[in-house]
Amino acid sequence: MIPAIELIGIDKRFGTVHANKDVNLAIAPGSIHGIIGENGAGKSTLMSILFGFYHADKGEIRVKGKPVKIKSSSDAISMGIGMVHQHFMLVDPFTVLENVVLGAENGALIGPALDKARAELTRLAHEYELDVDPDALVGELPVGLQQRVEILKALFKGAETLILDEPTGVLTPDEADHLFRILGTLRDQGKTVILITHKLREIMAITDRVSVMRRGEMVATFETRKTSVEQLADAMVGRHVLLSVDKGKPNPGEVILDVRGLTWKDKKGVPRVDNVSFTVRKGEIVGIAGVSGNGQSELLDVISGIVKPTSGQVIFEGKDIGIMGDPAHVRAEGIAHVPEDRQHRGLIKEFDASESMILGWHHDEALGHGFRLDRAKVIARAKAEMETFDVRPPDPFLKSAKFSGGNQQKIILAREMLSNPDLLIVGQPTRGVDIGAIEFIHKRIIALRDQGKAILLVSVELDEIRSLSDRILVMFAGKIMGVRGPEADERELGLLMAGVVKDAA
Repeated sequence: MIPAIELIGIDKRFGTVHANKDVNLAIAPGSIHGIIGENGAGKSTLMSILFGFYHADKGEIRVKGKPVKIKSSSDAISMGIGMVHQHFMLVDPFTVLENVVLGAENGALIGPALDKARAELTRLAHEYELDVDPDALVGELPVGLQQRVEILKALFKGAETLILDEPTGVLTPDEADHLFRILGTLRDQGKTVILITHKLREIMAITDRVSVMRRGEMVATFETRKTSVEQLADAMVGRHVLLSVDKGKPNPGEVILDVRGLTWKDKKGVPRVDNVSFTVRKGEIVGIAGVSGNGQSELLDVISGIVKPTSGQVIFEGKDIGIMGDPAHVRAEGIAHVPEDRQHRGLIKEFDASESMILGWHHDEALGHGFRLDRAKVIARAKAEMETFDVRPPDPFLKSAKFSGGNQQKIILAREMLSNPDLLIVGQPTRGVDIGAIEFIHKRIIALRDQGKAILLVSVELDEIRSLSDRILVMFAGKIMGVRGPEADERELGLLMAGVVKDAA
């Protein structure tokens, strides 16, 4: 069978970084082919070469057996290759229909193009279960629907091969399940799907074959049904990986964070955090479980000082920090914060990595005096933190935007976790992070707990919440629905996440 896509001897360097090393890959038509690897393994670079964003230094690309030159994304699209990026390429003020037709207007008169696009959009949405209102503004859609728009854009432009880069990193479990049904439908209709992901259970659930990259090289390809999560993890990292969290019993101390009757209302007066009360003790990890959008993000915003509460108190070490409404003051009290949205809140993409790695700590006297930073000390700190957290490439001068999503996450985690906080607030600690780094991050969080630090953890990954937490709070519609131990089963937690208390169930 002639491969739908074949990459032969692909090689690519960025300065001293050898991103792809003589990579060979064949993708069967009408299949879902997974590509996995650690952050910085070269997966996204390889797909960016296939989609025309980068040009290989050497090597050959074949589409349906024919050698092709892909000099731009327009060339890729004309050859039936579409790509859904990890961070969506959509225009928020435009409607769904306008986003889909963007770049394919076919002339100066937009009206006929929109009419034609509307009819085709209706057909595609029906055929592939991609229903979305064509007249809705993209910026007002939830993330799951925005992703559907990206897929519709690619299909509208004639994609026969669809590349998805970390597609479930920002999705709820239900949205991810629906995406997999869509991908299965695409495969059944003869489309070819290339799936880049860190989540090995997703690979096992949806792919036909899976290829493993490590440090720029293609090291193995498996038939999915003949492999296992353990084998894939070991191939990714090059060593045996502990997939379960190894931790001892907690030794909780005094209460360090006391949240009392906390309420926060949005501009429309809707309570996003609704009369929430809980405590966090030194030496324990309190996890907050819940489907994304049920108040967890807003709760972290209030505690970290990004917004002031509408009512209630946030008592930290005996002081009401809720009234501050200032992240700098909250940070000065001994609280570190890993935000859920790394792109917009965790770093400044235009800054060098070394600059992003001191954000919030730039007044530290160890980095300079007065208004002047000692550049050599900033670089030295960045290099040390990059080495500790295995940031790839370990280049403090590289722009923050140039790192992969997982390595951007490592930059933020290194900055916050190495600041020696009394309380670490962490949202989605391993979103978009590879299996080896997940193991490392989990160990660091447990080590902080064992040093007597307090951790407040939010994650949409229920396995992560259950594995790390000493106590689990479940949120629904801004309220705490219940408190459980880590031994609680998924079904019980799932009911609470849906707003159903056990007695009512």
